[in-house]
Amino acid sequence: MAGHFEATPGGGAAVALDEVEIAILRSLAVQLLELIGPGDEPAEGEDPLAALFAEGPSEPPSDPALARLFPEAYGDDDRELRAASAEFRRFTENDLRTRKRDDALAVVRTLDGLSPAGDGGAVLTLTAQECRNWLGSLNDLRLTIGTRLEVSDEDGAEDGSLYRLPDSDPRKPMVMAYLWLGALQETLVETLMS
Repeated sequence: MAGHFEATPGGGAAVALDEVEIAILRSLAVQLLELIGPGDEPAEGEDPLAALFAEGPSEPPSDPALARLFPEAYGDDDRELRAASAEFRRFTENDLRTRKRDDALAVVRTLDGLSPAGDGGAVLTLTAQECRNWLGSLNDLRLTIGTRLEVSDEDGAEDGSLYRLPDSDPRKPMVMAYLWLGALQETLVETLMS
């Protein structure tokens, strides 16, 4: 089980994590929460139903990582498509942000709920719903890190360039995290599909 997810009864999954892995995953999830930003909770006395109909932004985020997490729906090739994308974003981005925030919070909460063993590691056991949260958050983390590293479809694991970075390269720790998160995500998907 070390390093990869295995199925548990009821559609869940489990993985053994050491103390450092737990700390890295928690730190990355917290950073993702900070990037996504706080939720818009209704003010005291405000109608909670009004929040359901609140409109979101119509412009894409300027931060490339956020733009990757909240992409344009229809591209920006012409004025008509830009207008359709803006309209779509206005009515969907707030809900998408909430879901991404909920996924990252689920990661933090499940990690915080672990009971460490004598070596500081623990076995993380997820319910079926927590598995879905983790899949979403692992994907968001990889998209964010990949954007920061400027990983494109043309490079990466296929040509092995990410694996051959010298230890002196300042990107090496983030590349290692990116690859590790990909392996975790892959084993979680495989576990849930089996």
